[in-house]
Amino acid sequence: MLDSHAQPPQAYGEFSLVLDPSIYEPLPDDWLIGITDVVGSTSAIRSGRYEDVNYAGASAIAALGNAWGAFDFPFVFRGDGAAFALPPQGLMVATSALRQVAAFAKASLGLELRIGLLPVGEIRAGGRDVRVARYAASENVTFAMFSGGGLKWAERQMKNGRYLVKPGRYTTKPDLTGLMCEWTPFASQHGQILSLLVEPYENTRPDVFATLARRVLAVFDEGQRQSHPVPEDLTIPKYKDAYVDPQHWTQVAANSDFRKYDDGLRLTLDCTAEQIAAVEAILAAAKARGEVNFGLHRQSHALMTCLVPSGRPEAHLHFLDGMGGGYAKAAEMMETGELAAVSSR
Repeated sequence: MLDSHAQPPQAYGEFSLVLDPSIYEPLPDDWLIGITDVVGSTSAIRSGRYEDVNYAGASAIAALGNAWGAFDFPFVFRGDGAAFALPPQGLMVATSALRQVAAFAKASLGLELRIGLLPVGEIRAGGRDVRVARYAASENVTFAMFSGGGLKWAERQMKNGRYLVKPGRYTTKPDLTGLMCEWTPFASQHGQILSLLVEPYENTRPDVFATLARRVLAVFDEGQRQSHPVPEDLTIPKYKDAYVDPQHWTQVAANSDFRKYDDGLRLTLDCTAEQIAAVEAILAAAKARGEVNFGLHRQSHALMTCLVPSGRPEAHLHFLDGMGGGYAKAAEMMETGELAAVSSR
């Protein structure tokens, strides 16, 4: 079991390995789990405010890491929100930083950011778990992967009004140093940008889901660069932050989170219509068998929000989503159960 003083668990360089339940380590009961999401994100995206929604989602990670003094805690970007884990001594830091972010989102972006915070022990009492593994996307960047169903459970509780952090009347702005949203959206090179969520049902055995997820990944791995949506020949944007050196941006694609495991697969991909059809057929059959639920959304462009940790420009992180609604639209499809996802620009 992880603790706040132990060395971080081994990082795995092959993404398919994060589908192996045995590599995940449980978090201690007294660790904190935080969940944020933009209320009404689908409506905001529909009105063209996808960049603001993604910025609000990533701002919780930036503010928390800057307040904590490091980005060494497990976290995951979810498009219109984020999830993270912190040791118990991070309670005051997390509460203050997240309240500042909520106030910033409302005052500067006109968005309501919902925040939930609870100990892992509460999640285990609810019959779920929170386990963490690390995926080494590149030499300098690792991303946390979550399993156990605990984040999904915590999110559901938060949306039902439990474990909420009440907004504060803060005038202090959150420290969002290093958070950037200045890249031009990336057009699909192979057909469509696909946002895909795949989650196991509660009674699905981990090995059954892992086998299915590997089948899905195999379809996309057949594409050029594993269907990566970020082009290799990027034009470096001109940033106002003096510490950003263009030489550190040569690994933008490698340091991006186009594939994640967050109680299920969370993918942003550039793929062909044939690949999408093949995967949708696989998943529809699995859903009919009662193994998984899934949601997908097609769009023309991918959107990237970047985070450059202060003092570590080589560890720049790049959070991806689909420009046409992405993960929020895919999640909406999961909730409604509809098997049709319209394309959007």
